[in-house]
Amino acid sequence: MSGALVVARYALRESVRRRVIVVVLLLTAGFLALYWLGAQAAFDEVERFGEGGSELDEQVLTGSTLFGLAMFTTLFLGAVLAAFLTLSSVGGDAERGLLQPLVVRPVGRTSLLLGRFLGAAAVCAVYVAGVYLAAMLITAATGGWWPDRIVTPGLGLVVGVLVIAALSLLGSVFLSATANGIAVFMLFGAGLAAGLLGQIGDALAVETLEDVATATSWLLPFEALYQAGLDALTEDVGGVTGVIVQLGPFGGAREAGPLLWLWSLAYLAIVGLAARAAFARRDL
Repeated sequence: MSGALVVARYALRESVRRRVIVVVLLLTAGFLALYWLGAQAAFDEVERFGEGGSELDEQVLTGSTLFGLAMFTTLFLGAVLAAFLTLSSVGGDAERGLLQPLVVRPVGRTSLLLGRFLGAAAVCAVYVAGVYLAAMLITAATGGWWPDRIVTPGLGLVVGVLVIAALSLLGSVFLSATANGIAVFMLFGAGLAAGLLGQIGDALAVETLEDVATATSWLLPFEALYQAGLDALTEDVGGVTGVIVQLGPFGGAREAGPLLWLWSLAYLAIVGLAARAAFARRDL
C-alpha cells in the first residue's frame, strides 16, 4: 500500500507540473461565472412575469433545469479531468520507458495501477464535489431554490467520474494515450446517447428503446448515476411540474435504488481486476 501512495503522490505532482489542474480550474471558473449570469437572468425573468395562476411551479422548474444542466457540465468536466489524469498511465509511460524501472522491484504492477487510480480519484472527487457545491450555492443565491436531496446527486457525480477514471485506466493498458482518450470520450458519448434514447423511448412508449437505454446505462453506470441524481433533485415535487422536471436535461431522471450503488462499487472492482490481469500479461 505504501508503494501505491508513493505513485499517487507522483501522479499528483505530475498533473501540477503539466498544469492540467490549473487549466481545468481556469475553465471551471469561466463556467461558474457564465452559470451565475445565466441563472440570474433566468430567475429574474421568472420573478418579473410571475406564475400567473399556472399549475407549474416556475421557480422549481427553472432551478431544477438549470442545476441539472450544471450537473451534466460537472460530470463532463470531471470526465475530462479523469481522462487526462489516467489516459497515459500505462501505455504512455511504457512508451517513454518510465514503467520498466518501477514495476520490476521498487513498486510492482498492482501498486502502480492502484496508485495511479488513487491519485486521479482524489483529485476528481474533490473537484467534482467542489463544482457541484458551487453550482448549488449559485442557484440558491440567484433564485432561492435548493434541491430536495443535496448529498445523493453530488455523490452520484463523484462515483460516476471515478467509474470513468477506472475505464480510462483500463484502456491505458491496451491503447496509446491518444487512442485511449478517444475511446473514453466515445464511451461518455455512448452513455449520453443512451440517456437520450431512454427519454425518447419514454415519450413515444417504445419499449425497445427503453430496454436499450436501460442496459447501456448499467453497462456504463456513470449515466445511471447521473439520472438517479437528477431524480433526487426533485424527489418531493409532484403535479405537472414533477412530470416535466423528470424529463431532465440530456437524459431523463430515473430513480435507481440501492442496487445501483452496490453495482457501481462492484463495477469499479471488476474494472480494476481486469486492468490488473491485463497489465500482468503486458510485455514492457
